Amino acid sequence: MDDVKKKTNEYWKKKLTLEQYQVLREKATEPAFTGKLYGNHQTGMYNCAACGKPLFSSSTKFDSGTGWPSFDDPLNRENVELKEDKSLGMERTEVICKNCGSHLGHLFNDGPKETTGLRYCINSCALGFKPENNSAPKV
Repeated sequence: MDDVKKKTNEYWKKKLTLEQYQVLREKATEPAFTGKLYGNHQTGMYNCAACGKPLFSSSTKFDSGTGWPSFDDPLNRENVELKEDKSLGMERTEVICKNCGSHLGHLFNDGPKETTGLRYCINSCALGFKPENNSAPKV
């Protein structure tokens, strides 16, 4: 099986859009409230946009008001890697796809207290979405 962590920058530049490449491979952040999945309310699965690994279920998505898709827990904590991030003069926890090494976003401890208390703040362009069969948008 192919080790996607060993793929070249040229491979990723061909596979991803410019915005996805900048976020997933160069650790940029998309502007708040601009991502196509921010306001998505369909039932389904959020996957890594780079490698397709299932990362988050719509059942854990919540509206944090921050401008990015937010989840209180990954589908499987083994699918994400957490790494200390002291860039930009801040102390944060980076969220990385464990399968391909792509930057997804950051983890904060200001999520819903009635669940995990965590907020996985994920760039919309770092995700793909697969709706459940017969899933209609929630109103």
